Amino acid sequence: MEKVKTDFLIIGSGVAGLRAAIELAPFGKVIVVTKDIPTESSTEYAQGGVAVALSDEDEVGIHFEDTIKAGDGLCREEAVKVLVEEGPPRILELIEWGAEFDKEGTKLSFTLEAAHSRRRILHAQGDSTGRELERVLINKVKSLKKVQRFQFCAAIDLIVDDGRCNGAYVLKNTDIIAIFSRATVLATGGAGRVFSRTTNPAVVTGDGMAIGYRAGAILEDMEFVQFHPTVLFASSSPQFLLSEAMRGEGAILRNVFKEPFIKNYHPDAELAPRDVVSRAIISEMVKTRSNHVYLDLTHMDGNFVKKRFPRIYTTCLQYDVNIIKDLIPVSPAAHYLMGGVKTDLNGSTNIKGLYAAGEVACTGVHGANRLASNSLLEGLVFGARAGKAAVNSPIHTEPFALESKAISIHPSLHDHEEIRHALKKIMWEKVGIIRCEESLKDAQEKLAEWSYILNKTFSTRRGLELKNMLTVAILIIEAALLRKGSVGAHYRSDHPERGEGWQRHILLKKDDKEVKFEYVE
Repeated sequence: MEKVKTDFLIIGSGVAGLRAAIELAPFGKVIVVTKDIPTESSTEYAQGGVAVALSDEDEVGIHFEDTIKAGDGLCREEAVKVLVEEGPPRILELIEWGAEFDKEGTKLSFTLEAAHSRRRILHAQGDSTGRELERVLINKVKSLKKVQRFQFCAAIDLIVDDGRCNGAYVLKNTDIIAIFSRATVLATGGAGRVFSRTTNPAVVTGDGMAIGYRAGAILEDMEFVQFHPTVLFASSSPQFLLSEAMRGEGAILRNVFKEPFIKNYHPDAELAPRDVVSRAIISEMVKTRSNHVYLDLTHMDGNFVKKRFPRIYTTCLQYDVNIIKDLIPVSPAAHYLMGGVKTDLNGSTNIKGLYAAGEVACTGVHGANRLASNSLLEGLVFGARAGKAAVNSPIHTEPFALESKAISIHPSLHDHEEIRHALKKIMWEKVGIIRCEESLKDAQEKLAEWSYILNKTFSTRRGLELKNMLTVAILIIEAALLRKGSVGAHYRSDHPERGEGWQRHILLKKDDKEVKFEYVE
C-alpha cells in the first residue's frame, strides 16, 4: 500500500473544499482528493445564483429573517447569523479574485427567488453562477504551490485511531493509497443520487456522510431532503434543473390542461417555499393523472429570456423544447440534503482532526428547508471557517508513524448495477416528497436485504458508491421514521401536523444504542 504524508487533506473539490484549500495553503501542504475531474461537483451545476445581502435595498438582518422563515423553525440562529454576516465579504473576495457577476450598468444585478423578500440573488452568465465560482476558485487554487490535487481517487474510509482522524484511505484505479494528515476536511457534497430522479451529478453519492458515519461521526437532520420543483421532464432528456430564478422573473406553473394552479395551494403562488411548490406539483399531477406539469415563459420577452437563461435555453433546445415558445414539461426531483455530518460553527465534528463543510455538513443553517441560493454562500462561508479551524488543529506527529491497516478488497457484485437501480427506485417511490410509516418501513425492509454490502470494501468506484448510497439511504429512512410529524421538506401524510417535540434535531451515530435528540432553543 502506498503511503502519502500531508499536513491537510480535503476530500471533495466543490466550492467548500476549494475555499478550505485556499485558507489552508499558507500553513502547510494540502492535498485535495476528488473522485472525478475537479469541476465535476454540484457547484458546477448550480444555476440560479448565490444569495447575499449586497444590494442597496437589502440588509443582512432581512436575509437572516428570510433564512429563518424558510427553515421552518429548525434553523440554528447562530449559524444563520454567521452565514448572512460573513457572506458579503466572501463574495467581495471572489470579485477581487476575478469573479464576473452579471451587472446592470455599473452595478451588480440581483434577481428574486422563492421565499426571498428582496432581490438578492447574484448571478453570472445568466444561469451559470456555480460554474463561474468554480472557475475562480480553481484558478486561485492553481496559483497556490502547496496545494496538490489527486484526481480520480475515491475515498474508501477515514483513518481513525483512538478517536482521532489521521487521514483517509483512497482508491486510485485498483490501488489503495493511505493519506496521513494532521487534519481532514470532508467536502464531498450531498447524496441526491440515492434517488432515481435527481438534479445532482453522478458523483453525488453521499460518500462523505457515509465514511464519516462509519468512522463514528454524528449525523444530523438526515430526514430533511429538499426536492426541487422544476426539473425538465422530456423523453431521453437528462434530469436538468430549471432554475427557481425563472419563477422569480415571472414564469408561471400550469397543469397539463394549461391552467395555473399554484395559488390554490399557497398565497405566494410561484414564489412559495420549495417544499410547498413540490408537494403542490405532485398533488396536481395526481389530480390530472399526469406525470408532469408545465413551466410557462411564453408570455415573457423572448430576448430577455435568452439573455437571462442562456444555458437553460440552449440545453432545452437540444431536447426539442424552445422555452420562449413552448410550455416546458417539468416535475420535481431530489436536489439538496439539509442534514449531514454534524459540525459546530467552525466545521469541527465530534472526531478530533475531522472537519466538514458544505452540503456534506450540518451546521443547522438550513433548518428543515434550505432557502434558495443559500448553498453556494454556505460553501464559501463555512469552507473558509473549516479551513481556519483545521489550521489550528494540534500538530500531531504520531499519525505519520502509524501503520496502514490491511484492507480486504472485494470485486464488484454480479448484480451490483441492478441493486443500485432498485435502491434509487425504492427511495424515490417510498421515501420521496410525500412519506408515511408504511412506505418508509417497506423501504427499510427491502434495504435490509442488502445489508451484507455494508461489510464489504469494493475494488471499484461504483462498488464503493453503492455501499455509501445504501448507508445514507438507511439513515434517511431511520430519521424519517423517527420524525412523526411534518416540518419543512419532511412531509408525513400519516402525520401532517408538526407533532410532539417537533423542534428537536435527530442525531444518529454508529453503534449508539439510543438515538440522541437535540432541541432548538
